[in-house]
Amino acid sequence: MAHEMHIHAGSINRDHVHMLISIPPNLSVSRAVQFLKGKSSHKLLREYKSLRKRYWGQHLWGRGYWVNTSGNVTDEVWKEYIKNQKPPEPDDDFEVV
Repeated sequence: MAHEMHIHAGSINRDHVHMLISIPPNLSVSRAVQFLKGKSSHKLLREYKSLRKRYWGQHLWGRGYWVNTSGNVTDEVWKEYIKNQKPPEPDDDFEVV
């Protein structure tokens, strides 16, 4: 099933992810989040053995999420906000490859 979601911007921190995405009007936000968390979890656990070991029998992603619409703010403002969400100093040995 294709969901026609588009990721326009993203920032990954140790304990959360910021994303600017667009979803079609026939897809609810909760289903979009469920799809993104499910697909990304399967892919990460399949590709990284250390994660598989660490999260065996557990959930990779937390249950919650926060959503806002971009109706009153331009996409460029949201992209800039997301770009600025990176930690000011490196967070231990955490890196995205």
